[in-house]
Amino acid sequence: MVNRSWLYVPGDARDMLDGALARGADAVIVDLEDSIAPAAKDAARAMVVEWVSSLAGDPRTRAEVWVRINATPQWRAKDLRALVGLDLDGVIVPKASAELVIEVNRALGGDNAPRVAALVEDAQALVTLATLAATPGLSHLGMGEADLRAQLHLDPGQHEAELRPLRLAVMVASAAAGIQPPVGATSTDFRDLDTLRASTTRLRRLGFAGRTAIHPRQVAVINEVFTPSENEIADARNLVDRLDTATRDGMGVVTDADGRMVDEAVARQARHTLGLAAAAQRHDDRG
Repeated sequence: MVNRSWLYVPGDARDMLDGALARGADAVIVDLEDSIAPAAKDAARAMVVEWVSSLAGDPRTRAEVWVRINATPQWRAKDLRALVGLDLDGVIVPKASAELVIEVNRALGGDNAPRVAALVEDAQALVTLATLAATPGLSHLGMGEADLRAQLHLDPGQHEAELRPLRLAVMVASAAAGIQPPVGATSTDFRDLDTLRASTTRLRRLGFAGRTAIHPRQVAVINEVFTPSENEIADARNLVDRLDTATRDGMGVVTDADGRMVDEAVARQARHTLGLAAAAQRHDDRG
């Protein structure tokens, strides 16, 4: 299932947690890592368990709920023990490696576990992207660009050209592994919505399916950028319907409404557009 917007919420802020599902995001990421001080880790973990346990109703009528666990082994082990059995949509693994994703998936219950996503946040993850993306049980990749920028000494300019090769590499690895498109990194300046819009548009053009946010003000912009227009949806549906009909009739290639040749490779982009449209529809149905 594709989500356009992912809103981070500190796990130790009960007032923010209580309002998080009504902020318009397709998914909420309850954070146990960077936003929580070391001395507050245990209290935050207990609060998150209590809050998630208190959620009632059909999960399909609300935003998805994910938890970002800690990277530090001692805290990570406590996080995983606490999350076993909770009704979560997924778990975000920071500083991810293939070995760590496997460890987390096993700790959470294997085949019956919530989905697991991996954050690409260091050079080691970049050079092993193919292995990481192909890890059994992985839902999708996300990018932790603040950590990457610091480790690689990158100083991106206005158009973020320095980040494009890294983003494209994550996109290619995801496509090669056959997993969902990646989720873009957070913009830390939640006041500059114009820059956020331009940056998010670049991510969509690269094939990303969504982006994380650290402030509710960012959610509406991200949703708007990743929501296809009515014309885009109509064209995509027409193209997919034409190809599906041709396939049933024993043909592998058809033409679109403009007479251009279309096969399954061309239709993949149309299916991606319809996935984004479905995410927008789920949000509208909840509203």
